[in-house]
Amino acid sequence: MRLYCGPQISFAGLFMKIPNALVVTLMALLFTWPEAALAGIEEPGYICSAQFENDMFGGGTDRHFTHGTAFNCLTKPIPWVVKAADQLPWFTYEKTQDGKTELQARGSLSLGQNIYTPEDITKKELIEEDRPYAGWLYLGFGLVANQGNRRFDKIELTLGMVGPWSRAEEVQKTWHSLFGFREPRGWDHQLDNEPAVNLFYEQAWRYDKRGFLTGLEYDLIPHFGGALGNVFTYAAAGFTLRVGPDLQEDFGPPRIRPSLPGGGFFRNRTGFNWYLFAGVEGRAVLRNIFLDGNTFSDSHSVDKKILVGDLQTGIALQYRRLRISYTQIFRTKEYDSQDRADRFGSLSLSFQF
Repeated sequence: MRLYCGPQISFAGLFMKIPNALVVTLMALLFTWPEAALAGIEEPGYICSAQFENDMFGGGTDRHFTHGTAFNCLTKPIPWVVKAADQLPWFTYEKTQDGKTELQARGSLSLGQNIYTPEDITKKELIEEDRPYAGWLYLGFGLVANQGNRRFDKIELTLGMVGPWSRAEEVQKTWHSLFGFREPRGWDHQLDNEPAVNLFYEQAWRYDKRGFLTGLEYDLIPHFGGALGNVFTYAAAGFTLRVGPDLQEDFGPPRIRPSLPGGGFFRNRTGFNWYLFAGVEGRAVLRNIFLDGNTFSDSHSVDKKILVGDLQTGIALQYRRLRISYTQIFRTKEYDSQDRADRFGSLSLSFQF
């Protein structure tokens, strides 16, 4: 079996056709999570990742997107997910002549929290020209499919809360107190409580790797995707370049959205391996609740920029079933009154069970 792209339809049209198939997939996942892998194919089992992003990493600041934590687990390959994927507009599969399959489909479960603040967190009064205080706590249910080393697709529905119920205020104040950082004093002006529902889709495909210098390889991974919901609504496209001694079926380490896509999937190795990577992404942003303010109530907001770009560089290290990566992210200004671009780092740890 293999994936291919069907006829192109509009970005909004894709999302309008998703809910029925996605709900069926998620419900089935709850009852068949431990199902065995596809027969005859040796694939990694469960893969779990922990991600930590902070503007102290490589930036030395304490502002804007100041911290993110996310935990994600992929199931074993599940045969029925391939059939469920066929119900989605752009997922289709077909049998090969020998009856074998290169498509592997997995369920995905994630839990995360993002924290946003203005630049000066020592002021108690509202800073009208700077972005609002805000937190986002979410639970994500998704479907991940990879067609060998050629293509990677991920769709995820996140459900959660923006506002005081996200507990971002308590988390930031606790950590700042433990490590002696500045006390954030403006959380009284954070966004109001609001249910947060968002749908994300990402697709990446990988060109064949080629030799580079002596003992090194490189490959190019273009991607596109987007989001639809009351938290984020955007369309995105970009690419990633990887360089290393032995590039495997790996589409890059996971990252916290919005960002360049990365897959939690990676194959087991008998020893040590590494690769360097660099990527760019451009996003056309229609909605960002952390700048636009609450959807259903009046709140602090700023004038966002429609076009936002990311530049990322990093390194991934793997030893057998363990992968550790560090990414440095440079993000262009996200709103009109922002004085300078942002810079923060991302650390991820993934392990195969």
